Amino acid sequence: MNPVSSLFGSDAAVLQEDEFRILLLANVFPVLGTGVVSPILDSLTGPLGANPADLSLLISVFSAPSIVVIPVAGLLADRYGRKPILVAALTLFGLAGTAIAFTTDFTVVLVLRALQGVAFAGISPVIITSIGDLYDERTETTAQGIRFTGSGLSSALFPLLSGLLVVAGWQYPFLLYFLALPCALVVYRWFEDPHDGRESTTVTDGGQARSQLGALVRLVRQPRVFAFVIARGLPVATWFGFLTYNSVVVVRFTDASPSTAGLLITVASLAYAATASQSGRILQRFPNQWYPLIGANVCLALGFVVFLLVPGLPVKAVGIAVTGVGFGILLSLYRSIITGLADDSLRGSLVSLGEGFGRIVATVTPILMGVTIAVAQPHVGIEAAVQAAGVGAALVSGGGGVLCLLVARSAGLAGQSPVGTG
Repeated sequence: MNPVSSLFGSDAAVLQEDEFRILLLANVFPVLGTGVVSPILDSLTGPLGANPADLSLLISVFSAPSIVVIPVAGLLADRYGRKPILVAALTLFGLAGTAIAFTTDFTVVLVLRALQGVAFAGISPVIITSIGDLYDERTETTAQGIRFTGSGLSSALFPLLSGLLVVAGWQYPFLLYFLALPCALVVYRWFEDPHDGRESTTVTDGGQARSQLGALVRLVRQPRVFAFVIARGLPVATWFGFLTYNSVVVVRFTDASPSTAGLLITVASLAYAATASQSGRILQRFPNQWYPLIGANVCLALGFVVFLLVPGLPVKAVGIAVTGVGFGILLSLYRSIITGLADDSLRGSLVSLGEGFGRIVATVTPILMGVTIAVAQPHVGIEAAVQAAGVGAALVSGGGGVLCLLVARSAGLAGQSPVGTG
């Protein structure tokens, strides 16, 4: 048997297709948005003349624009095609990121990071949508899983590379963003747009925009569609809760080193990367998608609760690996399902809506957990407060996810059955 097929299953033939390979190449860059900056924030204090609290804005201003821009990018991708949006987004991402290496004005850096956040909105959602255009059913699930695996591997590699480059100079990690420019050229030259938007040109600009937005609203008002859009964003609460408070739990509460906290992030990332790569095979083992989806929600929440409450680093590592397994299955399958809930004319818009909600959850989760901790700490202490906030995030993700699945299954959707009902 072909070794690639042995690893990913019979649908791994997608790796032999040029369009999918180009999408995998472009998929590297959304991870770089935070992966390059997060490990080097402390090293930027001197060069940018900012204190550590101000430097956290480099993450916030990158995340915030995509909340608004992702749905707009989806509408544009449906109207004008996937390729123009992806090329423009990669170009802006590369130019703005590279330019940071040539300024020490903190305000200018924040503006450039915000522009990268705008560009992000046209990369990841468009890639996910394009995979939905190219493939159907189980093949798409495999393709989305492989894409998500690539994200996991990139999230393990590029922070390490950024940390090595900053030793030579604070500017050098930002030069990694330059790689987006030749990638944009590859997409422009060789990527065959699976949806070029030509059907949309038959209606006047204003009429088309109103018609498209109205159709999207009608689609999302269907209970099953709405439930899956919400379900897509909920796992992010547990994942970002872990990323935000991992070092507190590991370093402060277990007296381990920061490197150990970093190792647990690697464990979780590799767990979701490995599981995502097998999502197509996992799907084959069940009569429908409800069973792995419910099981993955349980893994996501239960693993994080074990990480928070059970003492001992080995047990915590197992717990967060289980969370990674659930995260990998959920995001792979949810994305595959959502792309199947709309036709070509609305697929990009619906995918972007789901991705945008995920960014909202990623933004508000650390804030809500912080408020919970601040309120609870005077009464129960810092450790119990962090545990309570984390368990709350796990319940929102896992319990909310199962509730969304029950709503989706009971609602049904006439004429569309991305999830089996058997």
